[in-house]
Amino acid sequence: MIHRHPLRLQADPARVVIRPFHLAWQVQDADPSRARRLVDAVLALDTRTARSELGLVFRDFEARHWQTRDVFLSRFEEVEKQLDLKTRSMPESRKELIGAYFCHEYSYAAAALMNPSIVSHPDQSGLSAGARRIVLTLRAVGEGHISSIAFREGVVTPNREFELMPEPPFATAATCRAHRAAGKGQPVTVRRHPKTTLSGTVIFPVTEAQRHGLEDLRLVDFVHPDGAREWIGTYTAYSGRGIRSELMRSGDLKAFDLMPLGGPAAEHKGLALFPRQIDGRYLMIGRQDGENIFLHRSERLDQWDSGEILIRPRYPWELVQMGNCGSPIELDEGWLLFTHGVGAMRKYSIGAVLLDKAEPSRVLGRTSDPILSSLDHEREGYVPNVVYSCGAMRVGDDIFMPYGVADSSVAFAFLPIRDLLAGMR
Repeated sequence: MIHRHPLRLQADPARVVIRPFHLAWQVQDADPSRARRLVDAVLALDTRTARSELGLVFRDFEARHWQTRDVFLSRFEEVEKQLDLKTRSMPESRKELIGAYFCHEYSYAAAALMNPSIVSHPDQSGLSAGARRIVLTLRAVGEGHISSIAFREGVVTPNREFELMPEPPFATAATCRAHRAAGKGQPVTVRRHPKTTLSGTVIFPVTEAQRHGLEDLRLVDFVHPDGAREWIGTYTAYSGRGIRSELMRSGDLKAFDLMPLGGPAAEHKGLALFPRQIDGRYLMIGRQDGENIFLHRSERLDQWDSGEILIRPRYPWELVQMGNCGSPIELDEGWLLFTHGVGAMRKYSIGAVLLDKAEPSRVLGRTSDPILSSLDHEREGYVPNVVYSCGAMRVGDDIFMPYGVADSSVAFAFLPIRDLLAGMR
């Protein structure tokens, strides 16, 4: 039943951004004296030396990044505010040089691209009948195994044609102001530059709770009861010491609110939101005990209590543990939920279940055999024998699924809905 597309996305160390945050001594509650000493040292340079040094910086980096001077000046403004600098008579070139000392180049996808999700693009204009413009989200892993969120735009058709838009030559990190407030449980907003495309945007960790990674975004095209549309995603924030589930919300995929979730369910990974309310409540699929699949209900998007067990491992390929592969997809027959199962030798496979549309706690059927497992040439990678998806979507009579391979790359497949449902028992 599987129609695999030949396109494969690989890690690419050439994709770099200038990161304006997270210098080693600029952690929460750190002594700012080291940063002040660096600024004073730059200010002490004579004019000729400062100009020469700035010239070297632009020679090495300006052609590799977009609006490099603006990035340096923006970073300087942040340092200026943090250190209460007196800058009335400071020339702009000196500000750029200080900003450069407080930035670094980062290859955000040098180690891996994996665990994608997919949603409809806000702009569906100019397409042929049945074609969909899509947004692909990717977990990009770079130096230090820090995970960020990258995006790609493309078009998929009911004829199983799929094409990604070219990546822009420069990638740009989404920017954030006053991010420390989020450590107290408040939302923080990051914005992509108004002149950049979504395909060239990367969202990096910005709070202490996220410091070591934004992992496995499960993005869904959510429709509110009044018909308003919003892109909402759940992801794992990793601090280096602990995890928590957080929520991303966006009305236009230009600004993104990142907010922690409350309640016992938020202490675990792998939550996936239903694309609409049912009986006036929000629903999530989760893995509260690390083994079984749970169904959670809530009156609020930001608060999730313990849920009820929905699916337990039954077949050999899922006996170790189960989890979701993204948000349920609404069909006439019910809610189609893709699952991952872990079997012997920690081999991951993908299956599916069908839930009742009116009462999703009722399981109508499930696949007894895997739908998707690693082919022989897909088994090697950072984590061998893994296939994993954070979301799929319906396109015509198919489900179009991007999926991670061996925690190293991303592949794509079309799954006929008729065959999926026929293979359930």
